[in-house]
Amino acid sequence: MSSKLIRGTFILTLGTFISKFLGLFYVIPFYAIVGEEATSLYQYGYVPYTIFISLATAGIPLAVSKFIAKYNALEEYEVGRRLFRSGLVIMLLTGFLAFLAMYTFAPVFAQMVISDDEQIYTVAEVAYVIRAVSFALIIVPFMSIMRGFFQGHQSMGPSAVSQVIEQIARIVFLLGGSFLVLYVWGGTVVEAIGVATFAAFVGAVFGLLTLFWYFKKRKKHLDELLVQDKGQVQVSLGGIYSEIVVYAIPFIFVGIAIPLYQLVDMITFNRAMASIGLAGISDTLFGIVNFSAQKIVIIPVSLATAFAMTIVPLVTSSFVSREEGAVKRQLNQTFQVLLFLTVPAVVGIMLLAEPIYTVFYEHSIDGTEILRAYAPVAILFALFSVTAAILQGINEQRFTVFSLLFGILLKLSLNIPLIKLFQAEGAIYATAIGYGASIIINLLVIRHYAQYSLRSVAGKIGQIFLYNIIMSIVVLAAYFMLLPLLSTDSKMQSVALIVICAILGAAVYFALSIRSGLADIVFGSRLDRLKNKLKRAKG
Repeated sequence: MSSKLIRGTFILTLGTFISKFLGLFYVIPFYAIVGEEATSLYQYGYVPYTIFISLATAGIPLAVSKFIAKYNALEEYEVGRRLFRSGLVIMLLTGFLAFLAMYTFAPVFAQMVISDDEQIYTVAEVAYVIRAVSFALIIVPFMSIMRGFFQGHQSMGPSAVSQVIEQIARIVFLLGGSFLVLYVWGGTVVEAIGVATFAAFVGAVFGLLTLFWYFKKRKKHLDELLVQDKGQVQVSLGGIYSEIVVYAIPFIFVGIAIPLYQLVDMITFNRAMASIGLAGISDTLFGIVNFSAQKIVIIPVSLATAFAMTIVPLVTSSFVSREEGAVKRQLNQTFQVLLFLTVPAVVGIMLLAEPIYTVFYEHSIDGTEILRAYAPVAILFALFSVTAAILQGINEQRFTVFSLLFGILLKLSLNIPLIKLFQAEGAIYATAIGYGASIIINLLVIRHYAQYSLRSVAGKIGQIFLYNIIMSIVVLAAYFMLLPLLSTDSKMQSVALIVICAILGAAVYFALSIRSGLADIVFGSRLDRLKNKLKRAKG
């Protein structure tokens, strides 16, 4: 792989990571501004938007970049430019149609959510928020094509920088706008959430302006490539687009997996809660499940998946080359890295759920219980993402669509009965069952087509869980010793409690892993390089 491509991939990965990091941690000041109940209203608008935007754009930048890179390698630069020009028109049209659909049917979506007069928000208020966020659909698909165009020219900087600027602009407008509405202009919470969701449009404008700036700056060089065009290939854009759609479908489904599960909750959660006489607290608990707790749970998923995903391209290469031994070794390492990082993070969140929820939001018994129940689902989120990526790598991505739809069907079937039995936690159990079923299907497909079974790493997985049990005992002992000294009602004291317990738990876990050799097996040469650097630093 060329150094230019490695550098470009690193830049794009870094930009994506920074953007996700900002998207995870803005919730702390946002929650402080709007309060607990308003987060449900925010989710009522954002869940359908996420699904619409994923359907309109997921996989498009990658698919477009693939085709532009292909024809650039053949020195048929005009083909890529034609694809880009036509793609801009199509994405502008589909984006505008998606906006019209979401804006027009906002009251219908709102009626699916509001099922009882005792709920905090009305149909009109939910429809207002959905309409506020729908404007972003006009711009984002158009922007995705531009990102794909730059990536096709192995120029990752514009995509990375535009992602970060888009996220910063969105968060600044979201926090600043909601604060001004509530505390300066004396507006309502509904108006503040409307401004917060409209921030998606503002962020998209800034992201698009960044891409325009890059395009203007590099247009001279791009036009010089057209002069070198061979002009020997005649390509049907219709054929390319049909291939792009097929290529993008698995990415679309993986991208909307979590939003689809949240959509099921949107449609069924309030109705189920109302049926057991809990309509008055339904909106608040929905916000905790699908916003507050979910944001915390996603943090270890993002970090662990980022590490594990770096191995997946190697799996693809080895599978194509028919190197079965290499495929098995790389899959072993993928799952070991994923579980080695995710499981202790999940255990930590479960053990320290009360102070963690206090630090992010406020002290809440409901929030603590829901977060503790939700934390293990992080392992399932991570496993689904990685198994879906592996299916893509071995060219069996069609099964990703089947496994996800089967999981969603289970969630839809079980959500109301489980909510009636376990209240808010029932929605989490239904999500866990759905994701678990999808993962089992993915693993069975991987076993069949790649001749791989998790049995080959069962011993190492057992070690990971054993060391987490030992770590849990140590952390729990420390936690209960510190509780008389540090109150979980206080944010600062909760931070101290988390830091002390986390450092102690990490020390025990990594000491056991390094002493037993598990860390060497999981990380291989990466750990050796780290050890050598530490030795040189000491010397």
